Amino acid sequence: MALLDRLKQELDRAGKVAQDAFDDGKTRLEAFRTRQLADKAAQALGYAVYRSKKSGGDLDAATYDRLKATLETHDGEAGKLEAEIELRRQQSSASRTSPSAAGGTSSDSYSDTPS
Repeated sequence: MALLDRLKQELDRAGKVAQDAFDDGKTRLEAFRTRQLADKAAQALGYAVYRSKKSGGDLDAATYDRLKATLETHDGEAGKLEAEIELRRQQSSASRTSPSAAGGTSSDSYSDTPS
């Protein structure tokens, strides 16, 4: 029975690692796509300013506000996703260096004192 319990534990652990990798990949892809949207918004803002200056005028406030809001929205969301990725990376790094996560023995699981 102990062998089956150990096998189940290892399969559960492998499943969690796979799910974490999938979640990380999904977040990275979402951050990449959001960063692309922010870059496109910045490009649109830059072109709008360039074209208005080239024609000798100024960019109207409504267009500037709209483009700026779009850029801020995408840039903020990309920043949040990138911070989430960094946090996961740090947590993953910390869990790999801890003895319990490194496959330490389970001899400490029994205690003489009740919990």
